[in-house]
Amino acid sequence: VQLQASGGGLVQAGGSLRLSCVCSRRTCSNNGMGWFRQAPGKEREFVASINWNGSNTRYLDSVRGRFTISRDNVKSTVYLQMNSLSPEDTAAYYCAVGRSAFSATSGTEFRYWGQGTEVTVSS
Repeated sequence: VQLQASGGGLVQAGGSLRLSCVCSRRTCSNNGMGWFRQAPGKEREFVASINWNGSNTRYLDSVRGRFTISRDNVKSTVYLQMNSLSPEDTAAYYCAVGRSAFSATSGTEFRYWGQGTEVTVSS
């Protein structure tokens, strides 16, 4: 399974970005998917996840209400809409496919990882 993430870039504080992640296999539609991020010098952290049919989502507390995760199983794609961005959101963002159909939050619950897309928020 290969994951191709895109949509990162440089944005001013308060701006928005939409990340996309395409899975190479249609079978990804049977699994939960998620987004993680890693800022320079920091550990990777969970950002958001979604279950197989989109009926359940989970978020990092600091992004809840600003970020929205969604998926399109026809396109084998998961999205992360990021609004009201702040410099603290600057990181490399990674998408991942879960080991189950549920929306997980721990990195160990994800099996396949994308290459990451950089998000830089300027103040």
